[in-house]
Amino acid sequence: MNDCIFCKIIRGEIPANKVYEDDKVLAFLDIKPVNPGHILIISKDHFADFLQAPDEIICQMTLATKKIGKKILASGLGEAITFTFNNGRAAGQVVDHVHLHVMPRKSGDGYELWHGKEYAPGEAEKIAEKLKIDL
Repeated sequence: MNDCIFCKIIRGEIPANKVYEDDKVLAFLDIKPVNPGHILIISKDHFADFLQAPDEIICQMTLATKKIGKKILASGLGEAITFTFNNGRAAGQVVDHVHLHVMPRKSGDGYELWHGKEYAPGEAEKIAEKLKIDL
């Protein structure tokens, strides 16, 4: 897509601090990091989100994530890592191009993903039934 910011990075039209690249994915520093070393891993082909991307691309992104995660821990930038796919606006996806956040974390860094909620009596069973996938 011509106006996609991530596609522009892939084409070299916008600079990025690249940390990993192979034939399917590209990884670079996020310009507004949660913590130093926050990396985005993107597909080189344009897919709007996680659910539209082929399994092969998601697998390649996951393999890159493991390599990058190990490097983050070895570098001392984090003592743990949060990996996140945001899928859709309500989930926080801002750029309509499949991407994975790799965020170095340290104890007490102040970043919180969510506060857990409890199910009402019987609610968990009803939801599980709706989401059950035949094996």
